Amino acid sequence: MRKLKVAISFPPLFSEKGVPLLSQNRQFQWFSDPTYIYPIIPAYAATLLKINGYEVIWDDAIAENLTYQKWKERLIKNRPDIVAIETKTPVVKMHWKIINELKSESLRHGSWKPKFVLMGDHVTALPQESLNSSQVDFVIAGGDYDFILLSIAKELSGVGFFSQGVWYRNKNNCVVNSGTYDPLSNFLDLLPDIDRELTQWQLYSQKNGNFKYTPGSYIMNARDCWWGRCNFCSWTSFFPGEKYRVRSPWLAVREIEKLSQMGIKEIMEDSGTLPVGAWLEDFCWGLIEKKLSEKVFLGANMRFNAIKEQRIWNLMKKAGFRFVLFGLESANQETLDRLNKNLKVDEVEPTLRMAKMAGLEPHVTVMIGYPWETMSDTLKTLHFTKDLFEKGLIETLQATILMPYPGTPLFHYCDENNLLLTRDWGRYDQRELVMRCSFTNKEAKKLIRDFYKSFISLPYFMKKAKSIKRWSDIKYILKAGRKLLGHILDFS
Repeated sequence: MRKLKVAISFPPLFSEKGVPLLSQNRQFQWFSDPTYIYPIIPAYAATLLKINGYEVIWDDAIAENLTYQKWKERLIKNRPDIVAIETKTPVVKMHWKIINELKSESLRHGSWKPKFVLMGDHVTALPQESLNSSQVDFVIAGGDYDFILLSIAKELSGVGFFSQGVWYRNKNNCVVNSGTYDPLSNFLDLLPDIDRELTQWQLYSQKNGNFKYTPGSYIMNARDCWWGRCNFCSWTSFFPGEKYRVRSPWLAVREIEKLSQMGIKEIMEDSGTLPVGAWLEDFCWGLIEKKLSEKVFLGANMRFNAIKEQRIWNLMKKAGFRFVLFGLESANQETLDRLNKNLKVDEVEPTLRMAKMAGLEPHVTVMIGYPWETMSDTLKTLHFTKDLFEKGLIETLQATILMPYPGTPLFHYCDENNLLLTRDWGRYDQRELVMRCSFTNKEAKKLIRDFYKSFISLPYFMKKAKSIKRWSDIKYILKAGRKLLGHILDFS
């Protein structure tokens, strides 16, 4: 086998809007106050490539805060055979430009002839677009791009074949593909532990709004959400709910034990929805038996109607859970139904009460800009979240403008009903409306700012003051305040 060198790269992307929140993220944003999320699937890809004999370069210039020139010089110096880049809708054109420039650059370096790979939700939805619009060599159309990238490396090494989901140009320069990707059967137990040193976990351990305690890191025990039918979610294009896969809880406990030994204090379990039922109970008891709940705090994504027993919430708290993220999206039942959320508005408050009663810290996400909602509908959601703050049922909130990403049912709906205002992908960054709506961009930004200010009330501040027990609580409140100010500036 010819030993190939593979770079998993996040090239620098510059905008007056801020730092790109690109990796391990279902919705793209530019942040004034940067957050760096550990990219789990690319990290698995790097680990798989390394144990299969490939030389791997972890190349996250965004988290390293490199200039474009320094990044380019470093890449040329390392001369990788394959450069794999995760992309998303708002920055895909930036990545095309970078690939085209580096292809031209490689011609001036004679023997260096790199192959470029694009992967992610946008190119899964529109694989041929990137091949037609840039000099990219391969496009991965599928969510398991750790395995698919390994298959590309094996094909180029002459020791294997493309898996399904690879798009490329054949010898006649025609765009072809290796077949429609079907998410693999449950292979997660076969995955090696991520090589955290190779993938420079420290880059992502501090600047993250989800972490109350640092250093922190991420894990992912499932791909991706067992519901997986929300029609706005870009990850449903390659992780549909019916293909939900989960690894054994004892392996999840073992990974957390290893992370704890590395000194990590908080871990975000970033499956689209945390596995529940017997899996969750076994996982919690495993953490308790290993006494990991005394060493590590946990966060997770959760659905409102997933856990209906107080004892399970109490067990999660006992096991070390602290932070729980819920996707509320809207307080209007019609909107929840149109989004296929499988959620009733009257399920929200009881779930939050149970989580709070257990001692957990709930966070909710909301969106505005639905084509069918009026200003009155949006204000209903705003008043709803303000009431949740005043009742002490939520600790934090994230508000964004709804984006119809290509490949989602929402995009198809907007396309068929002439609701799209633009197909300029660079504008799909949650900073402006890209669908027809009952209010203006200026009004939308003010609404987002109002959501971020909705916690302001005397009852909320009194509860927050009573919750301060140690210096770390004060530091977290200050960090949360800085993040809040950043979000308000993002929509100024």
